[in-house]
Amino acid sequence: MSQIDDEGYESFEPDDAVDDRPGLDEDLDEAEDEAAETDDTDDLEDGDELDDPDEGDLDDDDEPEDAQADEIDFVVAAYREDGQLNVVALAADLANDLEELITQLRRLPGDAGAIGFVSLVEEVLVIVRVRGRHVQVLLNDTAAALDWPIARDVLDLLGEELPDPDDDAESIGDLGIFADLGLSEFDLGAIVDDLDLASDQALMDIADRIKIGPQFRKVAEAALHG
Repeated sequence: MSQIDDEGYESFEPDDAVDDRPGLDEDLDEAEDEAAETDDTDDLEDGDELDDPDEGDLDDDDEPEDAQADEIDFVVAAYREDGQLNVVALAADLANDLEELITQLRRLPGDAGAIGFVSLVEEVLVIVRVRGRHVQVLLNDTAAALDWPIARDVLDLLGEELPDPDDDAESIGDLGIFADLGLSEFDLGAIVDDLDLASDQALMDIADRIKIGPQFRKVAEAALHG
């Protein structure tokens, strides 16, 4: 709505011109008030609405909220030290921070690095394999990046854009992450793309295929029911 700048307003009457007719000032004031009301009404015509201060607060750049404790199924790491398999539960809050998860995996004394497994709400899985500076990641559903910080971190690491909310679910990352351990890209893809398979169960199946199943299952189930 256009407004009049009082400081910039100039009168067209001479400075010494005075009209002292009774009631003239009141009549002019009423006329100005009516004109202002008319301007306000005109500005809202043709379907215009007042701006909502909360409208447009959300966009693709808004960070999703961290997963809460009851939404985190487990965060588990597996590594071999002196040839001996070790499977351990990691801090649950690592399910919200891929960078910190990678840091913690690097600190484990693995002979050939370490593997991290994350499951959220029995729907979202993230696998991270760290071998020195070499990092491989796999996410079962790109749409999870709209809701979960660690999934968005995966897309950021891979240099991928956020998906459209209407896009079909699809995995992203390195399906060859366990090729050297006997699990082919095709077989791993079949597991992570199975929409009827809960993410925690999918990770247990993957653990079976790379021959760490019994130890992994014990730790994962303890975290699930802990």
